Amino acid sequence: MQTRSAELVVLRHGETEWSRTGRHTGRTDVPLTTRGEEQGRALAPALARRRTSSHTLVSPAARARRTAQLAGLDAAEVDARLWEWDYGGYEGRTTEEIQREHPGWYLWSDGVIPGDRDHPGESIEQVGARVDTLLADLRERLEDGDVAVVAHGHVLRVLTARWLGLEPAAGRLFRLGTGTLSVLGTEHGRPVITAWNTPAGSGP
Repeated sequence: MQTRSAELVVLRHGETEWSRTGRHTGRTDVPLTTRGEEQGRALAPALARRRTSSHTLVSPAARARRTAQLAGLDAAEVDARLWEWDYGGYEGRTTEEIQREHPGWYLWSDGVIPGDRDHPGESIEQVGARVDTLLADLRERLEDGDVAVVAHGHVLRVLTARWLGLEPAAGRLFRLGTGTLSVLGTEHGRPVITAWNTPAGSGP
């Protein structure tokens, strides 16, 4: 029987009030809702069924760390490269609100505007660059077995694009809900998506 290659298990944190209402949540530390906590717990069985190594990386945000804890990933290592895209002056605003001022605005092509000192903003290229350094480390860790990462929607979509060798903005193609489990792996030595956007409680 052929041995399965190690895989990267990608978890988006559970629901927050801001994610529920569509507000861009970069560096603002918004807690999980009751449903978000339930989603975190529901991820645990799928993770328990997998062959995992000791490697779990998590965003510094409390919503990501709490999701990891609820999912049974207590030994997670905090890595700042997993912070969400810094939305700058669009932090806390919905797409609809932004489009009232800038008709047709689209994050993946138009980017963000500068914000305050705590939210200076990032370009898609900057997000891609930090994800690339993270992926280089993750590929080394995958030599020891599966690795889990717990983070945020947009940064994980960029990470997926870069895993596949696509430009960072190709992350727009990979919609990702809260409290979901996805798997990035290989086929014949080439990077592929093994599972995507699987809701908590129905993992692969």
